[in-house]
Amino acid sequence: MPFLILLLNLRLVPICKNGRFTVVLKSVGAVLREFSAPANALQDYRTEHGTTGTQYGKRIDDVHMLFRHCTKLHSAKCLHARLIVSQAIQNVFISAKLVNLYCYLGSLALARHAFDNTQNRDVYAWNAMISGYVRLGSSSEAIRCFSLFMMTSGLQPDYRTFPSVLKACRSLLDGMKIHCSALKFGFVWDVFVAASLIHLYCRYGPVANARMLFDEMPVRDMGSWNAMISGYCQSGNAKEALTLSRELKVMDAVTIVSLLAACTESGDFVRGVLIHLYSIKHGLDSELFVSNKLIDLYAESGDLKGCQKVFDMMSVRDLISWNSIIKAYELNEQPLRALKLFEEMRFQPDCLTLISLASILAQLGDVRAGRSVQGFTLRKGWLLEDITVGNTVVDMYAKLGLVDSARAVFDWLLNKDVVSWNTIISGYAQNGFATEAIEMYNEMEITPNQGTWVSVLPACSQSGALRQGMKIHGRLLKTGLCSDVFIGTSLADMYGKCGRLEEALSLFYQIPRVNSVPWNTLIACHGLHGHGERAMMLFREMLDEGVKPDHITFVTLLSACSHSGLVEEGQQCFEMMQKDYAITPSLKHYGCMVDLFGRAGQLETAFNFIKTMPIQPDASIWGALLSACRVHGNVDLGKIASERLFEVEPEHVGYHVLLSNMYASAGKWEGVDEIRGKGLRKTPGWSSMEVNNRVEVFYTGNQTHPMCEEIYKELTLLHEKMKMLGYVPDHRFVLQDVEDDEKEHILMSHSERLAIAFALITTPPKTRIQIFKNLRVCSDCHSVTKFISRITEREIVVRDSNRFHHFKDGVCSCGDYW
Repeated sequence: MPFLILLLNLRLVPICKNGRFTVVLKSVGAVLREFSAPANALQDYRTEHGTTGTQYGKRIDDVHMLFRHCTKLHSAKCLHARLIVSQAIQNVFISAKLVNLYCYLGSLALARHAFDNTQNRDVYAWNAMISGYVRLGSSSEAIRCFSLFMMTSGLQPDYRTFPSVLKACRSLLDGMKIHCSALKFGFVWDVFVAASLIHLYCRYGPVANARMLFDEMPVRDMGSWNAMISGYCQSGNAKEALTLSRELKVMDAVTIVSLLAACTESGDFVRGVLIHLYSIKHGLDSELFVSNKLIDLYAESGDLKGCQKVFDMMSVRDLISWNSIIKAYELNEQPLRALKLFEEMRFQPDCLTLISLASILAQLGDVRAGRSVQGFTLRKGWLLEDITVGNTVVDMYAKLGLVDSARAVFDWLLNKDVVSWNTIISGYAQNGFATEAIEMYNEMEITPNQGTWVSVLPACSQSGALRQGMKIHGRLLKTGLCSDVFIGTSLADMYGKCGRLEEALSLFYQIPRVNSVPWNTLIACHGLHGHGERAMMLFREMLDEGVKPDHITFVTLLSACSHSGLVEEGQQCFEMMQKDYAITPSLKHYGCMVDLFGRAGQLETAFNFIKTMPIQPDASIWGALLSACRVHGNVDLGKIASERLFEVEPEHVGYHVLLSNMYASAGKWEGVDEIRGKGLRKTPGWSSMEVNNRVEVFYTGNQTHPMCEEIYKELTLLHEKMKMLGYVPDHRFVLQDVEDDEKEHILMSHSERLAIAFALITTPPKTRIQIFKNLRVCSDCHSVTKFISRITEREIVVRDSNRFHHFKDGVCSCGDYW
C-alpha cells in the first residue's frame, strides 16, 4: 500500500516530441526533494529551467542528472517508481541505466527485477546486466546470463559484451567457449576484446596462448601492451615482461607500474632505475600509484635512501604510501625507523599496516606491544576473519619466542590455509622444538606445498629424524619436486646434518647450482663434519662454475676452516673476501676468525685480532674467546674476556656458566661459588636418537627412563672394559667439588652415554649408532665414545652443538680437534 500511495503522488507524464523522449515535471521540487538530493542540486535545476510555468521540458540528458543524484538505494527506488508512473521505463535505454544503477548500489535482486521487466531488450540492456553480475562478484550468474542472451534474444553481442563476460570466467574452459563466440562474431581482433582474452589466458591458461593472440593483433593500443606485460607479471614471467617492454616506444603510468613490479620480482634493479628516470622525464612519477611502486622497488633492492627520497617527493600520500615506506624499513631490518614512521602516520591502519607492524615488533623483541597488536586485530575482527592477519600474528609470536602463544592463535584460526600450517611448523623449528614441528607436519589437514617442505626438513635436521626425512624425500620423489632448488637444497641439508654426506652430495649434483645457496649448504655440512679440505675443494669448484660467493659463503668457509684447524686457509679466505669480492666483514666473519685462532690455541693472536677490529665486538666475539680460554685452560685471559663479555651482555646465562666451568676445570672453586651465587641455571644437557621410528631423549643424570636399570648396568660393564684398555676418567669435566667416586658416577650419567648404552641394548650388533646432543661433547665423553666404538665394533656418530664426530675403531674423525 505505501508503494501505491508513492506512485499516486508522483505526477510524471511522458510525451514524445521531435523523436526525443521528454519528461514533463508537474512538481520539480517534489521530485528532487524525494531523491534526497543536495540542496544545491535543486537550486541548480531551478536556475537552469526557471521556476515559473506548469511544464518543464527536459531532454534525456536531464534524466542522467536524476540518476547521478541517486546515491542511496531508497533514492533509486523512488526514481524507479517515477519512471514506472511516467511510463518512461518503457524506454530500453532508461531501463538499462536503472539496471546499472541498482548494480552500482549493490542490489542484484532489484537489478534483475528491472532487467526482467525491460521491454524489447537490446544489446545495451544485456551488457548492463552481465557487467552488473561481474561487478558484484556473481561470476556464474554472469556466464549464465550471457548464455541466455545468446540462446533466446536473437541479438548479436557487441565489443562491449565480451570484456565483461571474460572477466567472469573462472576456468580456462569457460574462457575458451567465450573465445569461440568472439571468433564467430568477428570481435576477436577488437583491441578491448583481445586485451581481455590476453588477461584470461595469462590468468588460467598457458601464457603462450596469450602471446600468440598478442602477436597476431593487427592493431595494438596501450591497453593491449599493458595487458600482455601485466599478464606476464601475474603468471610469474617477469623477465619475459621486461623483454617484451623493450619493443615499446611509449609507456603510460599503468605500463610503468607493471614493469616496476617485474623489475622487483626479477631483481633487475638497474632496469627499475631506468624506468624511474623515464617516469621523471615524462612527468609520470607524480602519479600516486607509480610512486608507491617505486618505494617497493627500492625497498627490495635494499636502497632505503631511494625509498625515502621517493616518499619525501610525494605531494600526496595515501595509506598505501605509508604502508610501503614502513614495509621498506621493516624488510631491511630497520625496525626503529619503521616504528617511528608508523607513529607519524595519520591514517587509520589497515591489515597490511598491522602485518608490517607485527614483523617490526618481532624484530624489536617487544612482547608487550606484540600482544597489543593481537588485541587490536581481535577488536577489529581481522584476526579471525582475515587469514593473512592471523598467520602474521602466529609468525610474530614465533619470532618473539612465544611458541605457546603462537600455537594458541593458530588453534583459534577458523579457516587455516597452507601458510598457517607452514608458519606454525617453521615457528616450532626455529625455536628448537623440532619434534613438535614434525608432529604438526604429520597432523596437516591440507596438501603441503613448497613452503611446508622447506619448513619441516630443517626440523628433521635438528632432531636427527632421518627416517622422517627419508619419508618426506620419498613423497617429494612422487611429486617430482626434488629438482626444485629450494627443496633440493633443504633435502641435501637434512641428509648432511643427519650424518649422510654421500646422499647430500648426490642430491646436490641433481639440483640447479646457479646461485650460492646450494653451495653454501654443502660447504656448511662438510664443515660440520670436520672436512675442511673438502669444503675448500667445493668452494674452488663453485668458482670454476662461475657462481659468485656471497657473505654467507665465507661464513661457512671460515667455520669449516675453524673446525678443521686450517688456520692459514682461513686467513686467506678472510683476505680474499675483502680484496676479490669487496665484501665488508660482519660480526659473524670476525667471530669465525676469533674461533679459528682460539681453537688452534693461538689465544694471544685471537685477542690482538679483536683489539684491531674496526667495529665494536659483540657478545659472540668475546664468547668465542672465552670458550677457547676454557678449552686451553687460560684462566687469566678468560677473565679478561668474561669482563668484556658481561659489559656487552650481562644477563646471558650461558656465558656465566662457561666462566664457571672454566674455574671448575682449573680447580678454582671460589670463583665457581661466586658465579653460582647469582642464581644462574645452566641449560640441561640432553641427547636424542631415533630407534624404531621413535625419537628417544635422554637428560644428564636422568633415572626415570623405563630401561634405566639396564642402561646403567650396560655402562658399568663398559666402564670396567675401558679401564682394562687404559681409560682414565678426566675429572676436570665434573663441575662439582665432590669425591672422585662421585665424579666418576656423574661422568657416567652424561646424556650421550645414556643414549649410547640404550642403543647398544636395543639395536642389533654392529648397527651404526647416531646421537644428537644439544651441548658440546666434553673431553671425557669424547674419550669414552672412542673406547666404546673399539670395544663394541660399532660406528658411533655424535652431532653436538658445534659439529659431527664419527667414531670408529677407537678413532674420531675430528682428530681430537674440536
